[in-house]
Amino acid sequence: MKPAILLLEDGTIFRGTNFGIEGEVIGEIVFNTGMTGYQEILTDPSYYGQIVTMTYPLIGNYGVNIEDLESTRPMVKGFIIRELCKAPSNWRATETLNEYLEKNKIIGLEGIDTRALTRIIRDNGTMNGLITTNTDIDINKKIEEIKKYQIEKPVEEVTCKQPYSHKGNGLKVAVIDLGVKTNIIRSLIKRNCDVTVFPANTPADIILNEKPDGILLSNGPGNPKDCKEIIENTKKILHSNKPVFGICLGHQIIALAHGADTERLKYGHRGCNHPVKDLKKDLTYITSQNHGYTIIPDSLDKEIAEISHISMNDGTIEGVRYKNKPVFTVQFHPEASPGPKDTAYLMDEFIELMKNHGKEKC
Repeated sequence: MKPAILLLEDGTIFRGTNFGIEGEVIGEIVFNTGMTGYQEILTDPSYYGQIVTMTYPLIGNYGVNIEDLESTRPMVKGFIIRELCKAPSNWRATETLNEYLEKNKIIGLEGIDTRALTRIIRDNGTMNGLITTNTDIDINKKIEEIKKYQIEKPVEEVTCKQPYSHKGNGLKVAVIDLGVKTNIIRSLIKRNCDVTVFPANTPADIILNEKPDGILLSNGPGNPKDCKEIIENTKKILHSNKPVFGICLGHQIIALAHGADTERLKYGHRGCNHPVKDLKKDLTYITSQNHGYTIIPDSLDKEIAEISHISMNDGTIEGVRYKNKPVFTVQFHPEASPGPKDTAYLMDEFIELMKNHGKEKC
């Protein structure tokens, strides 16, 4: 494996070793605090355009299998770890992490101090960076190129191109695919739902004409304010008075559709060990999260919405319930993958909300 470097936009350089493919890539550097789940992280559409750093030191020890993918391909631009396990041991493994990245043309970097990199991001905020196996580069020229990098139209890049269905004998759910993770769909199928997944920009009338019992707005990448057409469609969906559940980006878009505002977090919440308190239950759960934006509390109209969940790390909004509407949203991932299933009860609450709304099973 060749020497490789990570160059941050502030000029910081980390020197390590390349795995995956050789080459050069620029992306937004973020970190994930999970001890496991690298396969789900690599294939989570919410990471589109980003280079992910794992804070846990040893990665790849259980290999890669074909069953735990959250989308059809890796969505990250690059992958940074402390140490690569070259001889994984797990009965489900079909290939090594290195082989998987090579096959999917993803560049990796190992052997750097990932804890030091994480401290830089925590202190200075999320920033862009470059991984390259060409160690003889013009640093100043590259820094200017790195600073100019932006993730453009990420939802359009990760959403499905055509609607598709998973037939069931239960409630009929329309999923708006903003970058949906496979386990969200699995969680609905497990509950016998008849699921139809729609591209992100599908007009509200087309979705509503299918007469779903409920609508789920999925997770996805990028700044929610950039999703102007989706926000307008969401307003029409909310006006229909159908039961609606929003997860992650869907949570933010529903808030924007209600007139609230969002802002970028300094370094985001990414990992499967984030404590969140359910204010109604007065219980704290460990959750899986992946987001870089949050709802501004003072922007929520208290007449129409109430905060249902908060982060126990920084106090940010993690859930909202809307008054006099069958609508609720969460910032974290109740379907987990990776992560604990502590908050899977929210998927059940969505089912109950649809049942109690008086709609018949399909």
